Amino acid sequence: MLSKAAARGVRARDLLADDLLTEIFAGLERDYIAAWRTTKVDEEKAREKLFLAINVVAIVRDHLATMAVNGRLAERELRDLTEAAERQRRFGTLG
Repeated sequence: MLSKAAARGVRARDLLADDLLTEIFAGLERDYIAAWRTTKVDEEKAREKLFLAINVVAIVRDHLATMAVNGRLAERELRDLTEAAERQRRFGTLG
């Protein structure tokens, strides 16, 4: 479970650092905002859909960031478990 979370965290960090994905997120956000700004007064439904689309882009980005952080925590926990096991092996205690 921890190793899977750690691996997913690495993948999420890689995706967040990927220039193409960063460009895609920025382009979607830019295009949705531009479309939202050009809606007419009576196009409330269109504005609502565009507003939701803008927020979905942010939610996806935030979800990746959360996965990256959770992966770092899993890596730390795995490292702590490994170090504790090594201490127990060497000294016969879990201290």
